[in-house]
Amino acid sequence: MQIIKVTSNKKQYLPLLLLADEEEAMIDRYLERGIMYVLEDGDVKAECLVTNEGDGILEIKSLATLPQFQRRGYAKVLINFIEAKYKERFKILQVGTGDSPATVPFYQKLGFIRSHIIKNFFTDNYSHPIYDGGILLTDMVYLRKRL
Repeated sequence: MQIIKVTSNKKQYLPLLLLADEEEAMIDRYLERGIMYVLEDGDVKAECLVTNEGDGILEIKSLATLPQFQRRGYAKVLINFIEAKYKERFKILQVGTGDSPATVPFYQKLGFIRSHIIKNFFTDNYSHPIYDGGILLTDMVYLRKRL
């Protein structure tokens, strides 16, 4: 297993990025300014993209594992990698996500705690309704973890 930094042609991973964020226009807002990593275990299994949000905050903008390889610990490995790599440069690791019963508990198990909410984020910023686990997402929930 290895984690590789992607420095060019990030769009080649668009199918994987779209698993984390269903709208390409939203991905385009952060893709080029983000630092992207892919996890390979034979071949690419997962990706993580982070951005510097200023004030010592590093944000996970995208974290996705191919569906057939989910629940094998790849996303956790990527988060642990990000924490170790950036703990000297940043104070906070944060992630914004939908208030989903699948996603929020995943981050909470890794030590993230709820920080704040942006009301109607998904309904205001996406061209179509976004569902996760059968639940319509409306608000963006931010979770944070001290590095």
